[in-house]
Amino acid sequence: MTGIDHPCSFHGMPVFTLPEPGDDRPWPATLPAVDGIAWRLDCGWDGPGFAAVWQHFLKTVDPAQVRALVIGPWWDGDYSSLAPVVELIAADAARFPALRALFLADVVGEECEVSWLQMCDITPVLRAFPLLEELVVRGGGSGLGEGTLELHPVRHEALRSLRFESGGLPGHVVRAVGACELPALERLELWLGSQWYAGDATVADMAPLLSGGTFPRLRHLGLQNSEIQDEIAVAVAAAPVVAQLESLALSMGTLSDVGGLALLEGQPLTHLGYLDLQHHYLTDEVMERFRELGERDDVHVDLSEADYWDPKDDEPRYVAVSE
Repeated sequence: MTGIDHPCSFHGMPVFTLPEPGDDRPWPATLPAVDGIAWRLDCGWDGPGFAAVWQHFLKTVDPAQVRALVIGPWWDGDYSSLAPVVELIAADAARFPALRALFLADVVGEECEVSWLQMCDITPVLRAFPLLEELVVRGGGSGLGEGTLELHPVRHEALRSLRFESGGLPGHVVRAVGACELPALERLELWLGSQWYAGDATVADMAPLLSGGTFPRLRHLGLQNSEIQDEIAVAVAAAPVVAQLESLALSMGTLSDVGGLALLEGQPLTHLGYLDLQHHYLTDEVMERFRELGERDDVHVDLSEADYWDPKDDEPRYVAVSE
């Protein structure tokens, strides 16, 4: 799971992992202020299970003051579905009137590979928390036909930031995002991943996101970590949504000169403050043209993690995050 780490902060607050019930590690003398941190819940391999951790959390802190919640590994023993976790959180939504940010599946490679996570329908949390402002979901398709992420179109008035981190984001999730009504949405990031892990989204699936009419307040768009990064770049080069953006991320994928030149020769990008292309397969010549764009028009272009690729050798290109 290269490129994925536990966040040190979430929703502008430091992350604090609540010790499990029965954890013999020393507790802090006093717990942090409930409303000043993002609370992280984590089940150990030999722990009591998520239901017990959840009840321990509700008894230890005042849930009415919790503003941000991070869910780490939730299984006890074999990897299991996130569904019971989503059900518990949604069922207790009334106890969390201040919750504004939720991170589902903060898991790194040492705990479980991103494309092995057993996901579920995460729509219930959006329906249960109408004041939620930020949602991050890690995990997508397993490529095994089980535990695949699902989303159904919803209208949500408050959501400002939505991010899916995946080694393979199913096309039906991308289509569902495009069919959602999110009038407050300012930031959207989709890690599209590999076809080997159910990352089967097409540029056609992204058409509503590129139209510019779906999310009127959108200021940052990330269509990242994709095996079809060139096709995406070609579509973005003429997409109406670009005119309303302040930053654009086409990073972590297989971007080559085909997509890079399409961006350079398409609609103006000079209004962007940040263009993220890191982890790419651009040649030195095309990178130099992007550097000139940055220097001439004060656009910060991230060209880090360049990888060599010779199309004449017919060598494969890889996304940053897959398995």
